[in-house]
Amino acid sequence: MASTAPVVRHARREDVPAILGLIRELADYEHALDSVEATEETLAATIAFAPSDSSVVSPSPETGLPITEPVSPSKPARCLVLTDPESGVVVGMALYFYNYSTWRARPGIFLEDLYVKQSERKKGYGKRLLVELAKEVEAMKGGRLEWNVLKWNEPSIKFYESEAIGAQMMSEWVGMRVDGEGLPKLAKLLD
Repeated sequence: MASTAPVVRHARREDVPAILGLIRELADYEHALDSVEATEETLAATIAFAPSDSSVVSPSPETGLPITEPVSPSKPARCLVLTDPESGVVVGMALYFYNYSTWRARPGIFLEDLYVKQSERKKGYGKRLLVELAKEVEAMKGGRLEWNVLKWNEPSIKFYESEAIGAQMMSEWVGMRVDGEGLPKLAKLLD
């Protein structure tokens, strides 16, 4: 008999095609599909994966943190995947990395992308992924879980600000970024 609950686990190498598919779906939803540069090869090289035989989130008994390949500057990300309880197919993901709060002197998690397939929404899957991330922040004695959301994405903003999730919009902060041709230009600014 199939389980009625979705399985949330850290991604394994064999999940890379599904992760890329979800990234592309998210980019399409955000009207930015042409901006996706990720490939299966680049994802495989930059995500810290769980062992192939791991089927559930299995925190270390010593730390309460996930058992994956170590994160590093060249492999900074981890990814939770959520599988459909009947088919076992990956239908959602939370791709994240660690950050740090200088004022709190505590680590945290930055959620780069949270995505659940359109056909699988309203089943509590996004909430389930956020709960697992919050558990990891608590296990590492972290200070916060944070992410960005596009201003026009009202359904997501309402979900995040709901009483259940309890996120607060950080309206006093403005995101800044240097990328593309600007990055090497900045790197050579004082040469």
